[in-house]
Amino acid sequence: MCGFIGVYQRTPSSFDERALITALTTIHHRGPDERSLWHDPAGRAVLGHVRLSIIGLDNGKQPIVADQGDLALVVNGELYDHERIRRELQALGCEFKTDSDSEIALHLYRRSGLAGLKQLRGEFAILLFDRQRRLMLAVRDRMGIKPMFYAQHRGAWYFASEIKALLAAGVPAEWDEDAYASRAFYLRDHTLFKGVRSVQPGCWVMADSGGLHHGRYWDMEFARQDAPDPSDEQGMIEAVRAAVEKSVSLRLRADVPMGVYLSGGIDSSAMLGVATQLSGQPLDAFNLSFTDMDDYDENRFARLAAEHNGARFHTVAVSQDDLADHFEQALWHNETPFFNAHGVAKYILSRTVRDAGMKVVLTGEGADEVFAGYPHFRRDMLLYNPERQDPKVVTQLRQRIQESENGYQRPDMPQDIHWMVEQLSHGVSWLDNQAGWFKALEALYRKDFRDRFEGTDPYRQFYDRLDHRNLEGRDPVHKSMYLWAKSYLPNFVLTTLGDRMEMANSIEGRVPLLDHHVVELACQMPVWMKVRGSTEKYVFREAMKSYLPDALYKRKKHYFRAPPATLQQKGRLYQLVRDVLNGSELDSLPFFDPARVRDLLNRLPQLSAHEQGLLDPMLMELTSLCLLQNRYSLRSSNTQPLWSAREEAA
Repeated sequence: MCGFIGVYQRTPSSFDERALITALTTIHHRGPDERSLWHDPAGRAVLGHVRLSIIGLDNGKQPIVADQGDLALVVNGELYDHERIRRELQALGCEFKTDSDSEIALHLYRRSGLAGLKQLRGEFAILLFDRQRRLMLAVRDRMGIKPMFYAQHRGAWYFASEIKALLAAGVPAEWDEDAYASRAFYLRDHTLFKGVRSVQPGCWVMADSGGLHHGRYWDMEFARQDAPDPSDEQGMIEAVRAAVEKSVSLRLRADVPMGVYLSGGIDSSAMLGVATQLSGQPLDAFNLSFTDMDDYDENRFARLAAEHNGARFHTVAVSQDDLADHFEQALWHNETPFFNAHGVAKYILSRTVRDAGMKVVLTGEGADEVFAGYPHFRRDMLLYNPERQDPKVVTQLRQRIQESENGYQRPDMPQDIHWMVEQLSHGVSWLDNQAGWFKALEALYRKDFRDRFEGTDPYRQFYDRLDHRNLEGRDPVHKSMYLWAKSYLPNFVLTTLGDRMEMANSIEGRVPLLDHHVVELACQMPVWMKVRGSTEKYVFREAMKSYLPDALYKRKKHYFRAPPATLQQKGRLYQLVRDVLNGSELDSLPFFDPARVRDLLNRLPQLSAHEQGLLDPMLMELTSLCLLQNRYSLRSSNTQPLWSAREEAA
């Protein structure tokens, strides 16, 4: 994995060399092994790259420039099965100058244009400059595993692996208040930084003399409801096993040491099992252990998986004090708020892995998205999609839902949630839950901020921008999965729990379960192969059974969460929250009424433990926003004063 910065301008002129070097220095953590800049002789483009050397250690330096001088590219990520593609291209007359997997992208583009890049397999963000056609092309992998951001500044288009590189190159650091009000930094392609957007998963963005153009080259396509019902259940299980094994085998290729993240759930445990069998040797497995609260600690389950596979087991003990000590630095890397400190824990984990001499880790991320592992998907199945399920089991589980939720779907839900339910003809559990949480957060808004963005309808905006062809005629659970994959998967899961916290410490995370061949296979399987009664990820669980200890095979989904700071009010993490929210940064934050926030903070000790736990994500987000504002010197583009004594008195 690596990092890059690129600039394209329609009118040739000089570039600010010092700013570009500063940008690369800012993302040095993504590529500590090499750094270089390439300038288009005509003055239209510049590409900069920092390299974390994984494959082709001796001659994989980037940018890679064609011998003809007409093409130059930088790549962040890994392109799997590149040896086969290289051989095919060489047979067609292509001459390679490096051993890097990245070079195949240059030759595929030369022969087939943008369509050639559809042959790529892996996690990647690619930036390519075509001198002859005077264009810059940005392409992001199908699931959004690798980040890519862009912005327009002073007539030029800037592209980078992280937002902080764009800011270092000169893009102004301003809050995007509309993106926060509409939650577009989670639901769409916006960020919290005004004018900075992300290239969406499976998409390309092109800058040329005509401006900026967008397109999609791949999307998730779930089986239609009217498709013939498959009958070969064992065949589907075996197909998943074969696809996962192939995906893992491709990701075992590296010229540097490799480890495995081991959470204690079936996903990472299965990855350890498959990788151990395919490699034929014991691997290093790293587990986060939350030492403050046993309810959040999965160490004993991770140890079972490690022992089952003869792995060298490393426990990374993390306390609330550790989380407090690393919170701000992890947040700087994340560039978006934390609502739980688990991202900070991942930051600490990746640092430990780096200190152990590793550069690459396999992870289990993605199984919940691909095989419907979250409880909210199971709830959708029971309420809206019970076909091919045992009616007695469904009735019992529905009763259990009604008894435990106590008003999960509140009547005061935002109007655009009701509107979405009408469009879809059913509810979406995760949207109900998120909308309720955001509604509680909005109660803390400043009055002028609430008034300015009244009626924004974030969920309607989200829904309107989707490709509805991939929703029509699909099962409710599959529609729920599609909506999640278009929002929280790339904009939260793969950021806070994936790339950003790993690359902060120069660690390349590989995610076999998000290989697009695995995803496409899973998409075509019926809902009842993913959720069966109270069992989530059914087909994946059965496919991986031989790789799992029995206790893990039978284990239910357990969310990866750090213990709430609000439940340990003498700990340093909670003290950090109090100190930040009682400080001056909250007063200048453009979103929230400081008096309301501090009143909530002061009332917190009198609340029940359950209520305190529910408020923890809100306080984590508020703390994050304050620290982001301070660390990035973010300012509001709103010309009105952010806070006044009169408003506080009111």
